[in-house]
Amino acid sequence: MSESTEEYLEAIYALTQDHAMATTTAISRRLRIAPASVTEMLKKLAAKELVFYSPRRGVALTAKGMEIGEAMARKHRLLEFFLHDSLHVRIDKVHDEACAMEHALSDETERALCRALRSPARCPDDGELIPACNLALASCEECGGQAGDASTPIEKRRARVFPIPRLREDEGGTVVFVRGDTEMLTKMRDKGLAPGMRIQVRRVSPVEQSVQVTVNGTPVTLEDDIASNVFVRNANETKVLDAEIGL
Repeated sequence: MSESTEEYLEAIYALTQDHAMATTTAISRRLRIAPASVTEMLKKLAAKELVFYSPRRGVALTAKGMEIGEAMARKHRLLEFFLHDSLHVRIDKVHDEACAMEHALSDETERALCRALRSPARCPDDGELIPACNLALASCEECGGQAGDASTPIEKRRARVFPIPRLREDEGGTVVFVRGDTEMLTKMRDKGLAPGMRIQVRRVSPVEQSVQVTVNGTPVTLEDDIASNVFVRNANETKVLDAEIGL
């Protein structure tokens, strides 16, 4: 996979978190590439079955493209956090530095970096959520904290997971993974949140930065710092995406 392909898939991933389709213009602005060049690249990505592309409506990632785009976004945002928080690189420099480094970061080193940084939730540049790892783990505690060998093979998840704020009102899912240190995990348990629990979103309050959900039928209000670190498997995601892109 070329660096250019990874950059495109990462950009489309970022642009489609709130909308199913990304426009050629939005991709052009984000990557600082001429629209005509973006259009040609999108056609190539579509031929490789990495994206769904419609000249009039825009582009969305296929399952394969989503896997790559999300993985690159995770590496990029972890590197931004590392550069700013640990190395104290200026915030206006971290994006370009992370772009240069992310393509060479192996999955093994990514896992070690995440553990060393204590599983951060957001990158410092724009506050974007760092995607969850793709390992078949129920929590960061299972990853071994700061001990153990980060190169130990772990099976990957078979389905994507989403932070609770990505769900729409009246949409539900099953908790698969919880991220955070001991203090954060304790807060989650106090709210009744644990892998295997069924949740359903009742109301999203952007102004109050909270989400009202039911956890196994019990009403609970989740502050953003908790909701953003609880990842669920949402059976309706594929149906929603297919409907929005007209498949």
